[in-house]
Amino acid sequence: MSVLSGKKILLGISGGIAAYKTAHLVRLFIKAGAHIQVIMTPASKDFITPLTLSTLSKNQVYSDFFNEDDKEAMWNNHVDLALWADLFIIAPATANTMSKMANGNCDNLLIATYLSAKCPVYFAPAMDLDMYKHPSTLSSFSKLKQFGNTIIPAESGELASGLSGEGRMAEPENIVSFLENDLLSKLPLKGKKILITAGPTYEAIDPVRFIGNHSSGKMGYDIAEEAANKGAEVILVSGPSNQVLKDNSIQLIKVVSAQEMYDACHANFENVDVAIAAAAVADYRPKNVASQKIKKQETNLTIELEKTQDILATLGEKKRNQFLIGFALETENEIENAIGKIKKKNLDLIVLNSLNDKGAGFGHSTNKVTFIDKNFKELPMDLKSKEAVAQDIVNIIIKHYEK
Repeated sequence: MSVLSGKKILLGISGGIAAYKTAHLVRLFIKAGAHIQVIMTPASKDFITPLTLSTLSKNQVYSDFFNEDDKEAMWNNHVDLALWADLFIIAPATANTMSKMANGNCDNLLIATYLSAKCPVYFAPAMDLDMYKHPSTLSSFSKLKQFGNTIIPAESGELASGLSGEGRMAEPENIVSFLENDLLSKLPLKGKKILITAGPTYEAIDPVRFIGNHSSGKMGYDIAEEAANKGAEVILVSGPSNQVLKDNSIQLIKVVSAQEMYDACHANFENVDVAIAAAAVADYRPKNVASQKIKKQETNLTIELEKTQDILATLGEKKRNQFLIGFALETENEIENAIGKIKKKNLDLIVLNSLNDKGAGFGHSTNKVTFIDKNFKELPMDLKSKEAVAQDIVNIIIKHYEK
């Protein structure tokens, strides 16, 4: 999944021949999962029609402060457009438009919106080679960078004048790649590798029956999605679950039993920076698994159980520099039991949730947790969606690496 997925992108188009490429650029943004609004300068409409861009973006295209053909229409509020955007891309950015941006010459809707923008702004210059190298253009580049804007460098090639050289607007595919790489490089968990477990484990009794629990896996899956959104490379080891990952960059390892989860975790643990054990792993399994379905008997059936290997405790024994996070689902003496697990399993953080709290635990879209760190400092949280709890957990990881 592209890092642009779900992003609200405002595309500003100024009046240069390269404006014809913006139809393809809009298509690429849509394909990446972004939401697009387009603002055109009046001059840009000589090169590509608003109808084309409106059709491709599936949104109204803005060019003027108000629609002269509709006297009843509201004005086009540049402040609302600016505040809507997560990213503002101006492509093509002509010498004229860049000069206005650099000097605050606000004579059209695009510049008014730019001057109101609080989101990151990128601009892709497009002009002839002598214009590109002119001191006034270089001055605009310098000012716009000083203002915190990011230039998408022009490319070399054949220009509209017939000359060949630098000044050609970056190709749409290259603009999208530039944005993705730039955003990824700024994500707080870029370069970190995170191992996460999720869901239940099923311990076979016979080919038909198993011992399991009610864990849906949602908490672990939400943590995986949030960590990936923050730039981490994520390995998700999941027991049986109906949850579906939205981010295809996450490496999903499907397992069934506690032993399979143990093996997958230990195979990957040495190479990760963070491990989060959110799975509800079975503590016991049948000592002997019947090769055929056990038939119903007149008398009671006794199944001898044996302990499974404690995945989190064994990871704690192997831990070197990893940030290790465990979960504790308790019904009594919650804090004391959670602190005991921190000590016993060599954890850096435990996420405690109690079945006594309404809306917490298995089978809910919400959770109410208390974070306890290795120094036994407690941070109780309100009832939240599991997505919000996942954000809290990932934010703790980010703060850990900011120290």
